[in-house]
Amino acid sequence: MTTTTARLLELLSLLQTRRDWPGALLADRLEVSHRTVRRDVDRLRELGYRIQATMGPDGGYRLDAGSELPPLVFDDEQVVALAVSLQAAATTGAGIEEGALRALTTVRQVMPARLRHRMQALEFTTLPHQPGGAPVEPVATDVLIALSTAVRAREVLRFEYGEADALRRVEPHHLVSSNGRWYLVAWDLEKTQWRVFRADRIRPRTPTGPRFTPREVPGGDVRRFVAARFKGSTADDRWPCRGLVVLAASAREVTPFAGDGTVEDLGDGRCRLELGAWSWVALAASFGRFDAPIEAVEPPELVAAFAELADRYTRAARPVAH
Repeated sequence: MTTTTARLLELLSLLQTRRDWPGALLADRLEVSHRTVRRDVDRLRELGYRIQATMGPDGGYRLDAGSELPPLVFDDEQVVALAVSLQAAATTGAGIEEGALRALTTVRQVMPARLRHRMQALEFTTLPHQPGGAPVEPVATDVLIALSTAVRAREVLRFEYGEADALRRVEPHHLVSSNGRWYLVAWDLEKTQWRVFRADRIRPRTPTGPRFTPREVPGGDVRRFVAARFKGSTADDRWPCRGLVVLAASAREVTPFAGDGTVEDLGDGRCRLELGAWSWVALAASFGRFDAPIEAVEPPELVAAFAELADRYTRAARPVAH
């Protein structure tokens, strides 16, 4: 059974999410009687919150904004959401980075000890928007906090990954957020190599292992390292395969769909397009999505990839024998 304090916190959280709450709906959400809701509303009023009663068949309550509200109250989920939002603001490019960090520090200082520890436990690195990527998969808050805590404590982490039953042992170095997805950058102790694990596939095991001395991520920059891995590169943050074609389409038509490619206007409804990909065949296929005649191709590896792709498509277009 929830305590009165916890119930008041949940009631206040609900009142903040919408303008009007029917009393019956509040009672149902809190799993208490209408009388208990009325008593809890009176307690919040005593604390200084301006809660108006609404009349009518669906009479209920409304939290009014005031110039002198009491200190804000957050539940566990709101604390985590606030920590994620303010840390992620550092990559928005909107000029609010310093303000977001100061706000995060201020909020931490006024939090009760338990919530402050939970907020401090979640630290991560945010990557700028990356083109493409897998569909977003939700990650449990407790998993994110467990990963972040292991990173901060520099303790060996054990976890099950994906559908395999094998137990992984890694030195966790960074928790990374990119395009709404979460990743753990770690040194795999069994494979003795750097790995980027999807957090939604991780099932942490407790207790954690011994402390370790952190290694340096290749290149010394975790953002560049992860961005390079996303592009299929083990070194620099660039596509391992890059090619150039001339398309019988205008730069105006091509540019909106070129992603991180480079478009040069050649006039006469033609343009030069340079793109990158993780393989030559994938690169050839990416040029095909513009649905325009291709007049020139560089380098020779890309020419060979077009030939291989044409052969695959020819075989795929043959009628299937029944």
